[in-house]
Amino acid sequence: QVQLVESGGGLVQAGDSLGLSCLASGRTLDINTMGWFRQAPGKEREFVGCIAWSGVYTYYADSVKGRFTISRDNAKNTVYLQMNNVKSEDTAVYYCAARTVTYSSALNAATYAHWGQGTQVAVSS
Repeated sequence: QVQLVESGGGLVQAGDSLGLSCLASGRTLDINTMGWFRQAPGKEREFVGCIAWSGVYTYYADSVKGRFTISRDNAKNTVYLQMNNVKSEDTAVYYCAARTVTYSSALNAATYAHWGQGTQVAVSS
């Protein structure tokens, strides 16, 4: 199994920067892609971005392109979500997820087998 733990959430002001971390443990060799998703109260879970576990490929949702950056530190089994110039609409619980398959689209949450517990990000306007 793969276990994921997010950290780094908190309360920030619009325009600030915030970094989130996701520590992976267990059978990390099974991971193909790490994704970041977010879910605001009463809203559906939304794709934020993803990164190949052992490669360099990244992909971002249009809503965060140019503001958010995903990176990886393989030695620490950790992926990061750097959030710059945050907006009030970025307020949500942020989840990291591990994808072990290569079929279908990495944008689909249903293709991710393992999820963290989430970390709250609140942006005040």
